[in-house]
Amino acid sequence: MKIRAAVSREKEAPFTIEEIDISEPRHDEVLVRVVGAGVCHTDLICRDQWYPVPQPAVFGHEGSGIVEAVGESVTKLKPGDHVVMSFMSCGHCNSCKLGHPAYCSELYERNFSGTRPDGTSALSANGEPLSAHFFAQSSWATYAMGYERSVVKVDPTAPLELLGPLGCGVQTGAGAVFNILNPKAGTSIAVFGAGSVGLSAVMAAKAVGCTTIIAVDLKQSRLDLAAELGATHGINAIDVPDVVEAIRDLTGGGVDFSLELTANGKVFRSAIDSLAPLGTVGCIGATALGTEYSFDVNDLMLPGKTIKGMVEGDSIPDIFIPRLVELMARGQFPLEKLVTNYKLDEVNRAAQDAESGAAVKPILVFA
Repeated sequence: MKIRAAVSREKEAPFTIEEIDISEPRHDEVLVRVVGAGVCHTDLICRDQWYPVPQPAVFGHEGSGIVEAVGESVTKLKPGDHVVMSFMSCGHCNSCKLGHPAYCSELYERNFSGTRPDGTSALSANGEPLSAHFFAQSSWATYAMGYERSVVKVDPTAPLELLGPLGCGVQTGAGAVFNILNPKAGTSIAVFGAGSVGLSAVMAAKAVGCTTIIAVDLKQSRLDLAAELGATHGINAIDVPDVVEAIRDLTGGGVDFSLELTANGKVFRSAIDSLAPLGTVGCIGATALGTEYSFDVNDLMLPGKTIKGMVEGDSIPDIFIPRLVELMARGQFPLEKLVTNYKLDEVNRAAQDAESGAAVKPILVFA
């Protein structure tokens, strides 16, 4: 079947809108007509080859849409279902069996290799295979191929075009709080980076009853939005000479939890240094492979601080994404305040706005 897609043909080059082919779904696959697809930091760093995803490629890993067709083995989904596409895991390694698919032993191969596990691709252009199956979807296209394991059915009354980021960015930020840090009511948290992931963490922190929620960013507009979504304090790192001291002053010695989302080593150090004794910092910001951070070992050891790596909010998508949709319906996760819509033909402007910070969460909307 002919579809339209944004294709990344070279490192750091603009995306091109092309007519390509998508195959019929295999026995465990789900063909989805895409309604909306978020533009995420991970899409752009893979375009730029921080992670060496083969090119030419179709990216996009925050897709939502309507099931068009399913393979013969698929039982949980049917044509017409409203769905969110999320990451893929193997289902049989120890992490998957223990209920932690985000830490699947095959996570990289299943989401970044550009192919199915057997080395084939559902996408092609002029008879030549394209790198696809990015996060088991490659949803910057009018149709995407997911798997029964990675596609989540959602409430058909929810605003489908907004839901794609629940499959990655929102799931990551909210899950970091709900599933991993699990803060008690009355505790404190600092969120370094008020993009869509950080703001999702802010909303989650408010929902669980954190009483001190500090957002740190370089853009005042994002700090203003963080305040609207639940942050009790905002720190503009341009205006404040010492962010760590500012956090310590606000909290009387440091926060119970912090999240680092900027992928900047200096910021990560600040996220550690701003912790109170026994505090935990979550490392979420994706960097180029091989990146190393530094910190004071004694400041980690003596106060009993913890550094925790976090992927996809340690969520089980089939369970967690519908819960986020319910929170949206109750007004506790107003994602519409984060979103700017773009057409597929505007993908390069959406990418530029994501990188510059002009848009918090760009979404490609398909008419």
